Amino acid sequence: MSAQPPGLPRPSAYGLKRDGHTVYRWQHPPQQTSYAAERLVRRQRLAAGFRLFARFGFDMGGAGHITVRDPEFPEHFWVNPVGVYFGHIRVSDLLLVNPDGEIVEGEGSLNLAAFAIHAALHKARPDVVAAAHAHSLYGKAWSSLGRLLDPLTQDACAFYEKHALFDNFSGVVLEESEGARIAATLGADNVALILQNHGLLTVGETVEAAVWRFIALDNAAHSQLLAEAAGTPKPIPADVARHTAGQVGTEFGSWFALQSHWDRLVREEPDFLE
Repeated sequence: MSAQPPGLPRPSAYGLKRDGHTVYRWQHPPQQTSYAAERLVRRQRLAAGFRLFARFGFDMGGAGHITVRDPEFPEHFWVNPVGVYFGHIRVSDLLLVNPDGEIVEGEGSLNLAAFAIHAALHKARPDVVAAAHAHSLYGKAWSSLGRLLDPLTQDACAFYEKHALFDNFSGVVLEESEGARIAATLGADNVALILQNHGLLTVGETVEAAVWRFIALDNAAHSQLLAEAAGTPKPIPADVARHTAGQVGTEFGSWFALQSHWDRLVREEPDFLE
């Protein structure tokens, strides 16, 4: 078998093999040709993200929020109105918020915690297009331990050396300074954060990546809780975990992993597109 041609990315689970070489079906998510088209795509995926959060049970007490930058005005972001059930959110329900926390488009009320956290994240990380946070059951349970997750499974490796622990819980995040500390803990390269005694937070270059990472991070927390309850898990060696992270933890891979969920929503709950 011939060697991988120089310059190609690391072989991925999302490519095809031909003559020993990796042939990539896609290099990146589809690109839109105008601000209006990209805005519509982002809003549709954002509404879909909330429907998925409802399906996965990530809607404890109405807490939680997902945001996406506006493509034309990147200092603005779209977010859910507080008090609306995630399983009912439609594209038309979303709010556009400016850097001062003012609603410039949409009807409803802004979750102040959403603004405090997400405004700081988007300001600190220009590469972050979308961010997701909720009080999921297994994420909350794991967060109470004050530990990072171990690379126990292939799926968990997506977060190996790519997540951090924010260990300074001080109540509901309402102050911008607290949001800034959360953003600082996330750092320049991490894609996920465990908020001690609080929950999980994930980011991505697309809504799909941020939402999928949240689903996957909660699943990894669930898996490790089960494994430690059953016995003494055997972590994947660091070099293998690092290699696997490069295969399953990419931006494109995270985007791709959500596509089947999108297709299911379009078929079963098309009203979210309204």
